[in-house]
This record gives sequence, structure tokens and C-alpha cells, in this order.
Amino acid sequence: MDANNINPISASAIFSDETQQFVTPYNPKTGEKVTLCLRTLKDDQCHVFLHIENTNKMNKALDTVYLMMKKKSDALFDYFYCDIIAEAQPIKYFYSIAWDKTILYYNKRGLYENIDTHYHFRLVADLNIPEWSKGAVMYQIFPDRFYNGDHNNDVVPHEYLYLGKTANHCDWNADIVTGDFGNFYGGDIQGIMNKLDYLADLGVEVIYLNPVFVSPSSHKYDIQDYDYVDPHLGIIYDDGGDVLRFERVNNQYATKYVKRTTSKVNLEASNQLMVDFIAKAHDYGIKVILDGVFNHCGCFNKWMDKEGFYQNTGEPEGAYHSKKSPYHDYFIWNEEHWPNNEHYDGWWNNANHPKLNYEDSQKLFDYILSVGKKWVSPPYNADGWRLDVAADLGRSVQMNHNFWSAFYKAVKSANPEAIILAEHYGDPSPWLDGNMWDTVMNYDAFMEPITWFLTGVNKHSDESKLHLKNNAMAFETSMRYQISFMNILARESAMNQLSNHDHSRFYTRTNSMTGRLHTVGARAAETGINKNILMEAVVFQMTWPGSPAVYYGDEAGLCGWTDPDNRRTYPWGKEDPVLIDLHKTLIRIRKKHPVLKTGSTEFLWSNTGFISYVRFNHEHCLIVLINNNNRTMDVVLPVWKAGLSGGVLTSLITTGNDTFSENAHTYQVHMGDVGLTVGANASMILST
Repeated sequence: MDANNINPISASAIFSDETQQFVTPYNPKTGEKVTLCLRTLKDDQCHVFLHIENTNKMNKALDTVYLMMKKKSDALFDYFYCDIIAEAQPIKYFYSIAWDKTILYYNKRGLYENIDTHYHFRLVADLNIPEWSKGAVMYQIFPDRFYNGDHNNDVVPHEYLYLGKTANHCDWNADIVTGDFGNFYGGDIQGIMNKLDYLADLGVEVIYLNPVFVSPSSHKYDIQDYDYVDPHLGIIYDDGGDVLRFERVNNQYATKYVKRTTSKVNLEASNQLMVDFIAKAHDYGIKVILDGVFNHCGCFNKWMDKEGFYQNTGEPEGAYHSKKSPYHDYFIWNEEHWPNNEHYDGWWNNANHPKLNYEDSQKLFDYILSVGKKWVSPPYNADGWRLDVAADLGRSVQMNHNFWSAFYKAVKSANPEAIILAEHYGDPSPWLDGNMWDTVMNYDAFMEPITWFLTGVNKHSDESKLHLKNNAMAFETSMRYQISFMNILARESAMNQLSNHDHSRFYTRTNSMTGRLHTVGARAAETGINKNILMEAVVFQMTWPGSPAVYYGDEAGLCGWTDPDNRRTYPWGKEDPVLIDLHKTLIRIRKKHPVLKTGSTEFLWSNTGFISYVRFNHEHCLIVLINNNNRTMDVVLPVWKAGLSGGVLTSLITTGNDTFSENAHTYQVHMGDVGLTVGANASMILST
């Protein structure tokens, strides 16, 4: 079985994937007939076989093999087909191609002499991932930092203490500092409503909100009450008291905080504002996804009530204060050290993030399911959940899977069109078989590889591996490996981000420096940045399979080290107009060409600092070129892989020299190749 016997053109022509171009239907129901297809070079003298992997470890039977039949040809390729029946359990499969003296195997890794089972194709039946999520343009908002639409709900100076820090209202343009959890800038739900025109003009189809529920911190990943929107993001009515002067007498900071954030009037008004906001977003054709922080809550939560805020309010006693609390089994305690109450489990040992104990409390389990249903149901009608640290929930894998299975059923029963999108690092496949998560935040198969390739630093800007910068082989290998963990529908809806609230801003990463706010300062995040590299990254983001998710302010040129510096306020009035226009243009191109949402993807040609790939279906193709070198490159691309033997390609957009152009340039395809020059630190999109 010598691959050297095979004509390289024959080998390069072989292609299949899990998209609707090669799997029909590609989202089948159990028991439905599915037609699989593999492409070969036209008139190549070969036989093609489909292999169904035997996944029953107890059954030693060999894989099932079917001879595929050639049923269609075009100018360049033959197409082989085979029918199978979709099953309740995922089907793993691959292909073999036999020539006179050679047999090679093909899966997501490509064509090889030996098969690596990790890369097998997967056919998953009965997936209920909403159609609207496929390739949708998302926009992530950290609410406190986007826009202040209502100054009446601002945190008042010295309103309360949390973790030893006094809550503070900051000037909108003030630098982020360490200990940011107690600093508030005034962004709110009304502010987002006020900017829906801006988001619609940008082309946003989905808003993902960082947590909005009652919490004493600005980040709100330490939730105090899952049933209400925080009035500091919603509505606060003056209760007639002195809300401007506070004295630290008898815990008055806490008293005033509770009066403002747990007042039923303010809570109900804030929830109604959320109803109004989501309805208005829907009027703009924009979906809204909420952040579900269900692995842990906050120590302020009435269940724990570490600060004693709920004492003497009529609420049951918090678990921090009594073993008889009805919430005692909501948490995990080291009973040997009771009553030393600090001995409860905190997520990553953070005492302000008490870990929730689903194993021992069915009441807690059922309550969080009700929360999941509540916010995707009328009158709120949110369009789904992003799940924080989803794989950490529970003390065991079994509980994790049991909970998310129940959560999935609860949410989908309330709103079948809701998406369940998990934060996850590593292999997500155990959760992606159609009964726990729909898809994931795409760190491993998007953010990390493109960051290494374009910048040579990691997504936190705290590690440098310059041997990975411009390493096209490492990039392509990583992408092929990581995408193999996902089924095709999960991949088409995966959240593809360049930046977010947990990682440095991508614009800062373009300086290839390492650092954090407390080590090098805020201004260093803006030193040596390269707009051209950022534009290359945005071109990649808007043309790669998945849902491009813009972190608020990236489109305006925001910089920032990792948390908390990545949470700077949106620079209203100081935006970079080139970057704003670039995002608008690329989103418009994306919406005009459906192939960018559901088309197949194939790398064309790569070299040091240069990658190119094609997005194609049976009717159309777009070709993307990214040159991350600081010199121009003359390249010849084998566009015959996309089915092009002749004709003309036209440029839709070209970036470089700190700007971009939509001027159309044409390039002649000759015998399946196209030659062109790509500028330094530049990118292009070509269309048939």
C-alpha cells in the first residue's frame, strides 16, 4: 500500500465532509435514509468503499464495509454514493479508495495510508440546533461597559462593601484597574436598547449578554438571585431616602444595597425592562442569549448569605449561618470543621463563588431547571443560554451529564428554538450528541489556533510561542484536529470569537507581547499593535465555518490585556472608522453569500505566513487568502480543488496598509490555477 504510487492530483481531488453537499439530509431523524458522497478525480481508475465503525466495545465484529457507486460526474470530478440508515446512536464512518496496487483511507484528517479513528466522520441523528444559529453574526456585550442609558440606576459611591472593597462608580473614560469587580461604569440594559440601531446597522443577528442577574459585582458571575435582573442594570426608583451619603454604621452599606437591589418594586421593574428589551431586539430581527452561571452562585446569594444581607428581612436563614438552613445542602461543606463556616467548596477555591451541590439537593436541581425554562419562555422569550464553565458542574461526570440532559429537555420543551451553547475547553463531543449542548464557544478550534498563527502569543497574552507564528502547517493541523471533535451542525453554530471577557483583546495580541494589567500597565496593551493583522483576523472570522461573535468594542479598535483590562468601556465618539466599516462590509458579504454559513471548506495552499482556503457548494465558491508576512507574495492557487477549471475570479474585498478596498479586480483561472500577488499583512476574498 504505497501512497507514492498515486498521482498527486488524484490524491488532492479526493474530498468529502459532513455538510449538506456530501450528506443528504445532513440533519436526519432516526430511521431516515441518508446518502453519503465522496468525490474523486474524474475517470480515475479506482473503487470507493464506505466503512461504518463498530463502536460496540463488547462486540468484536469488524467494521461494516459498503461498495460505493459512481452516479454523477462533472468536468473535473466523479461522485460516489452510498445509502445508510440514521441510527439513534451517532454513526462514525470513513472511506477507503482502492487503486490497482494501493489502498488509502480518507476521513477528516485527509488521505492517508493508515486510519486515525479520532478523525472519523460522525452522523448524529435528531439534532435540534435552531436553524437561525447556523453561521449567525453574534455580538457579545459586557453590560456595565457598553453604554449608560439610565443614570438613575448607577451605583452610588460607597453604596456597599464586597470582598473588602467599596463599590465605586467610575468615569466612563477611566482606566480599568485591578480589583475591577467593585468598579461600575454605568452601562445598562437601557443603554443596549438605545444602541440597537447601531447594532442592526453593523449587521448583528444575535446579542450574547454577560450575566445580568442580581449580583454585587460588576461582572456578575457571582449571582445573588437568578429570578431577577439586577436593578443597577435595570431600573432603580428613588425610595425617598438619602441615597448619596453612607456611613459605615451597623452595616449601613449593606442595608442600603439591599434596599436598592432587593426592593420588589425595583426587581419587578427591572424584569419588565428585560421583557421590553428582548421584544425590541426581536423587532430588529436580533436574537438575545443570556449567560447561565449554574456551576456556582455568589456568597451574597440568599442561600448562602455570607454577608448577612438577608438577615431580618423575612427570608430563611442562610446556610453560612446555620446548619438548619433550608439551603444547607445547596453547598458542599467540610463538616469536620463546622462551625468554621469558611469550609465550603468554592469554584477554584474562590470563597465568593460557592460551588452548587446538585448531587445532594434535588430541590436545587429542580429550581435551576425552572430558571432555565423561565427566561426562554413568555414574557421574557430569550433565545437561549450560554453556559458558564459547563463541564465543571457537579462533582462527577455522571452528574454533569444528568444535569445537562435534564436542562436540555427543560429548555427545549419551553422553547424549541432556544440554543444551548456551552463554554468549554477540550473535547466537547460527549455533550454534543443532541441531548445536552447544541454547540460550544469555539476556543480550541478557532480562537487559539488563529491567535498562535497570526500573533505568536496565546489568547491571554501571557505566553509566547513565536515558532507557531506564521506556522501554516501547525495551524492547519490544529484546525483539522480540533474540528474533528464536533458534529457538523455544532460546528456551523459554534461561537467563533477573537476576543471576549476572559481573554486579552485580539488587537493587543497583534503586538506579540506578553503581559497583564498589573505587570506592564494599560498603555502597554496599545503599544506596537498592528491593524493589518487584526483585519486579517476579522476576514478569517467572517469567512470560517461557525458563528462569528464580535466582542463589543473590537470593531471599534479597543485594546486590553486579559481580565479585567479586556472589559474597557466602549469608546463612543472615539471609534476607529476603518475597523467599523470593515466589520460592516464583511458582515454584508457574509450575509450575501450563504456558502459562508453552510458551505464546505478545503485548504488550497499554505506556506510560511500564508494560508488560503475555499468555501464552496454546488453553485458557488469564495476563496480566502491571508498573508501574514511583512512582504508581498506572488502565489499560484490550485482552485481546481473548488471545481474551477477556467473563468474569472473577482475580488470582493482586499485589506492592507491599515485600510481596505472593495474595488473589484479580476483574476483569470487557467487550467485550474490562478496566479496573483497578495500584499504584506494583507487578506483577500475572491468570488466566482
